[in-house]
Formats: sequence, C-alpha cells, structure tokens
Amino acid sequence: MSKKSKSGQININWKQAADLMLLSRAIDDLEESELVPAKKILYQFSARGHELAQILLGMHLNDPNDAASAYYRSRPLMLTLGLTPEDALASGMAKSGGYSDGRDIGVVCNRPDRDGVKVLPMAGDVGSQYTPAAGWAQAIEYRKNVLEQDEYSEAISVILGGDGSVATNGFWSCLTMATTMNLPVLFFIEDNGYGISVSSEFQTPGANIANNLYSFKNLRIFDGDGTDPEEAAKLIGQSVQYVRGRKGPALIRLTVPRLNGHSYQDNQSYKEESEIEEEQQNDPLNKLKSFLVPDTVSEEEWEEMAEKNRKTARKASEDAWNRSDPEKENIKKYVFFEDTGELQLIGGLLPEGVETPKGSEEPVSEKQRINIVEGVRRTLDKELELNDRLVVFGEDVGAKGGVHAATMGLQTSYGDQRVFDTSLSEEGIIGRAVGMAYAGLMPVAEIQFRKYADPATEQIKNTGTTRWRTANRFAAPMVVRMPGGFAKCGDPWHSESNEVFFAHIVGWQIAYPSNAEDAVGLLRSAMRSNNPTIFFEHRNLLDSKYARKPYPGDEFIVPFGKARKLREGDELTIITWGAMCERCEQAAEETGVSADIIDLRTIIPWDREMVYESVSKTNKCLIVHEDTRTAGFGSEISSDISDTQFRHLDAPVQRLTMPDIPMPYNVGLMNHVLPSVEKISNKIGEILSY
Repeated sequence: MSKKSKSGQININWKQAADLMLLSRAIDDLEESELVPAKKILYQFSARGHELAQILLGMHLNDPNDAASAYYRSRPLMLTLGLTPEDALASGMAKSGGYSDGRDIGVVCNRPDRDGVKVLPMAGDVGSQYTPAAGWAQAIEYRKNVLEQDEYSEAISVILGGDGSVATNGFWSCLTMATTMNLPVLFFIEDNGYGISVSSEFQTPGANIANNLYSFKNLRIFDGDGTDPEEAAKLIGQSVQYVRGRKGPALIRLTVPRLNGHSYQDNQSYKEESEIEEEQQNDPLNKLKSFLVPDTVSEEEWEEMAEKNRKTARKASEDAWNRSDPEKENIKKYVFFEDTGELQLIGGLLPEGVETPKGSEEPVSEKQRINIVEGVRRTLDKELELNDRLVVFGEDVGAKGGVHAATMGLQTSYGDQRVFDTSLSEEGIIGRAVGMAYAGLMPVAEIQFRKYADPATEQIKNTGTTRWRTANRFAAPMVVRMPGGFAKCGDPWHSESNEVFFAHIVGWQIAYPSNAEDAVGLLRSAMRSNNPTIFFEHRNLLDSKYARKPYPGDEFIVPFGKARKLREGDELTIITWGAMCERCEQAAEETGVSADIIDLRTIIPWDREMVYESVSKTNKCLIVHEDTRTAGFGSEISSDISDTQFRHLDAPVQRLTMPDIPMPYNVGLMNHVLPSVEKISNKIGEILSY
C-alpha cells in the first residue's frame, strides 16, 4: 500500500497503481466488447484515459473523514478505494446488491464506509457534485472547531469533474463558497477536451479553466498532464498536501484523453481521425507501462498482471450476472425513513447515535399570543440550544436576522459558525445543506421566497431521492424554510405559492402551517426528523391576527400527516391549508353552514384518515387553496376522494383556487384572483344546493 513520507507526501506503490489501472481497463474492455452488445449492461461510460489520475488521487485519500464527490466516469477512483469488480459490474447490470440495488445507473456510485473515505452519492446531472462537497468541507471545519473533534483536523473534501462541468452553476457556486470561507476543498478537474461533443472552448474562455482562475483569491492552482505518471503523481501529491495542510482550497487541472466517446453510443463522429489517433497515442496506460517496464516491473510481470485482471473481470462479470434481480416488492422502500430500526449508513444524526428529545403533542400554552415569526424564532433558538449539530443559514439570516426577522438575535447568541449568511446562490444554499447533512449535521436553510428556490431545483430533487436511489445507504435530513404566498400585495416573484411543485418531488416532507402554534410544532418535528422537509411560512400569516396563538412550549411537536379540524359540522367538508384557513372559517361563519373545516397542516404526507372520515359523514366536499388550479394539490386530494369515497358522495368534489396565472402586483387584481370569503361562500351555496 501507499505510505506517507516524512514530508507528508504519499510514496506511490506503482505496481499497485498498474494493477488497478489494468483492472479498470479490463472491465471497460469487457463491457464494451461483450456486455453492452449483449444488452447485459444498458448504460456504459468508459473511463479510458482518465484512470491514472483518478487512481493516484485515490491513493492519497487516506483519512477516514475525507469525502470525494465524484461523477459518472469515476469508477477507477472507486476501485482504488475498495469497490469490488463484482459490485461494479453487478451495478451496471442492475443486479441486486451494489450501491443502488438496481435503482440507479451502474456508474452513478456511492461509498458509505463509516471507517473510511466516503464517496458521496453521485448524480447523473453534470455539476451537481460540487456544492454538496463544499457542505462536507464546511462540516469538517464545524466538527473540528465547534464540536472539537480533532480527528477532522486533516480531512478534506475532493470534487471530481470534467471540463464541461466548469461551466455549471454548481461549479461557480462551490468555488465562491470554498474561496470566501477558505474551506479544505480540492477541485479535481479531468480535462478531456469535450463535454459530449462540445469542445472545451465552449465551456471556458481559452479552453483552460486553470488559466482563468490564477487570479482568484484564496485558490491555489495546479495544472499539468494527467497521463504522465511522474508529473501527475507530483501535482496530485502537492495539491492534496496543500489542502490537507489547511493552506486553503486548491484546483488541479489535469489533461487526459477521452479514448472512447461520451458513452458507448457515442461514435465521436465530431472528431477528426487525426485527433482520435493523437488521443490513442496519449493513452496513460501505455505511458505507465513505459514508466514501469522494465525497471520496476518486468515485461513478463506486466503481461501476467494484465491477464490476471482480464480473468478477474470475466469472473466478476459471470458472478454478477448470476446474482438475482432486485426484489420487486421492495421497490417502494426507502422513499422516506421507515421507523423499523433500519437506518441509513451515512447522513443525519441517527447513524452516529445522536438522538433528539421525543417531544409532546400536548401544548403548554403561555398567556401571551405570538405571531408565526416569533414562533419560528423561538423554536430555532431552543433547538439550537438543545442540538449542537444544528446550523441555521441563508442569505441575510445572520446580523440582519432574516428579511422576515425570523432569525433575529440568533447569531449573537450562537455565533457565526452556527448561524451564518451565505452567498446569493440558492443552488449553493441547498447543495451546502446536503453535504452538511451527509456529514452528520442538521442544516436548517432559508430560501427567502418560494420563487427563489427555482435555481436550487436540481439539488432539491437529488436530495429527495438520495435515500431511495442509494437503497438506504445515504440520506440527507434537513429543513428548508421557505416563505411564500401573497401579503400586502402580490407579484410573480415574492408571492408565489406553488407548493404542489415540491409535492411532486420524491422524498420530501412538506409542512404548511396556518398559525403560530402549528408553526412551532411542525418546525420542531422537522428539525428532529430523519427526512428532509420543506417548511412553508405564508407571508400573509407571519404577523396576522388570525395566526397568533400562545407559544405552546419548548417540547411541543406536531406529527407530520396529522391534520387539525378547525370546525366540526355535518353538512360539508372543507379541506384547506395555509392562508386559506382563515377565509374558510369566515365563510362558514357568514353562511352558517355546519362544516368540518380541515387544516391539513402537512401536504406530504396528508391526513387521509381524517379526510375520509369527514367526507363519509358529510357526503360533500370543497377544497380551497391558493395555488393555481391545473395540477394543484387540490387535484390530487379530489382524485383520491373520488377514488376511495365515491359511494359516500352526494355531489362532485369541488375546488376553489387561483386561476392559472401568476400572482398580480396590483392589490385590486390580487384580491380579484385569490379565493375570497365571498367566493368561498358562493361555492358553499352551490355545493349545498346540488
């Protein structure tokens, strides 16, 4: 194995490097010549040309708290860190076991080694590997400095990416975080000159990201040939040692050839024959052989290693193909944490044995009523006090206390490592939270307004599916606070509701409280949950008289999926949430209808039991929400009631919503399109007279 020298550099075991490279090449050869044509593997991304640099990097990742955030061409790194050839091939064949149990593309890897280097869950989209790695790096510093865990003092976070990825939002957001916070991050750029068929000239000016970043403050640049064994080893060793030594973040760019197309189906017709020939002549495997034979390894030993690895790859292929297919009855498992004692291996508090108090569903109310803003602030304050792994962050949440004042004073109480401002990048805010969650923290991130979450959609989607697509190996429990909805006026940017968008993203809990008491209970439940949660804070309710309630105590929780009945009645069931609760109650008061008014409180999951019981009693149902009509969440509830409660219905299920337009700015126009008390009253009359 590779060992550290007195200078801290790794003494490369070149025979081991050659063995790993020959193994990687043998697997690629077998996939491309036999397994893909036979349709035993359906997605194949060759690592040819990239192997040497990745293997040398893997040999330098020897701290158990290191993390690598890699991408779909990173199998040589995985083999270096301990991935078995059988698991590698079984994953490509979508067989049982491996790193996704047949749920994800075989090259989209992960490594949840509790006692070794972690490879964070990869993704199929380009550039999304960057910001979670920044979150891991920040968590390294947090665990070292705040939790005083000295074992993190030399850990680093490494991000592997191709030259195409340097054009993405994720890369630039991560670069901003790493350099402004001086994080232990190594950007490891494998420049093969192409993003599928688009050359590097279209990815970055001058086709060399290293040249463009030499003037970046707090960033050390390394640049060289990833096919030359001595040069690559030297540069990789220097860059890793630089970051490990806490001198700051670094970027290393290594030129490598892409000896095959982007994927198996890519015939590289966009390349000239002369370019393809030049790339083949630049094969790092041939250069490694020339470097080692005959001084370190004889020609005969090299051929013996090559043959051994061809046999290893074939045997692994046969064993992988003989594995069973994943069990179909398990395919719905791991969307959410299932309270059966089966924990994820990495991510959140529970895998490290950190437990939070259970809480109580019984409020211990104070006399004075508070608004939602104060309820959120007090709940954050208490959970920060109880849980030293909880961190609160977002744009303006620090000294300013948040644009809605929900974090006022928290930075003063808990310091700027636990309550802190971020750069203006929602991709970075959520991606950072993902990495922190993987590293065992509980991140509570704020997105200032619902519409502003759009740039973070990629990270939000990937977060929700993490548990499922890694077959419960990884999870990223977190809370994302997100104000939205109308207020003193409307507009398309600050007043969007659109909660249904998140309801359609697999793996997220969604809370939408209508009052301060529920805001306290739901937020506390979310911060103690083993699932990621979107927590909506309706702007019109933040300081409204209707939403004010006594503070329910420091132990109060509201379980997800448990609605509240605002009124009891037997003529009509009204289902609603958020700011529409007040208007539904007012309409019931004005019309005198005897109505069950149900505040769902959470829409993922939603309380089917209470809804079914009510509809079977009243036989008529109205759903009122602020989101637009087409494909709004009311459509889901209506369809579900029609499917399950049809025999109880005396009238069609009705919906009252916003029309399918953005929220207008003019107050008169806004009030015209929102469900009003008058509109709700009229709809009640229609249903009762049906």
